[in-house]
Amino acid sequence: MEPGRMLAEARRAAGLSQDELAERAGTSRPTLSSYEHDHRSPTLQTATRILAAAGFELTATPTITFTEKTTARGRSVLVPSHLPRLDPVRALATVTLPLHLNWSEPARTFNLRDRRQRARVYEIVLREGTAEDLLAYIDGVLLVELWNDLVLPRDVRTAWAPLIEQTATAAA
Repeated sequence: MEPGRMLAEARRAAGLSQDELAERAGTSRPTLSSYEHDHRSPTLQTATRILAAAGFELTATPTITFTEKTTARGRSVLVPSHLPRLDPVRALATVTLPLHLNWSEPARTFNLRDRRQRARVYEIVLREGTAEDLLAYIDGVLLVELWNDLVLPRDVRTAWAPLIEQTATAAA
């Protein structure tokens, strides 16, 4: 994500105007505006200060890459390099899966706060999902907690099992 977009999104999420955030961060509104529109690039120290003034922190998160595992039947299963984490609002949202995932029940909504409905979504996404779907709907901690109860094809379970076991062992 570009620095300007990140600063603008943080400011909007905090419900602040450019004037308010600039004052809190100790900079001018024109300077903040030029950062947000990517006309100027803030230093890492400046971006950290502006984000902190909006109530955010700058963090580094590992990039998730995907490996395509081919099953005995020739299907592909995508497995991430490590388990993704979703923010709690997204992890426990009510969702309607896109048609390419849930073609048998289009427009059905799933309440991810309900363990059984979350398990159904995870089964569908692990079986049919793209990398983008996995990042959008799967929370690693909740997946590990559900893992033993999920009804998955053997090839999908086999492809994902080492990552699940590694994560569960590291958490123990």
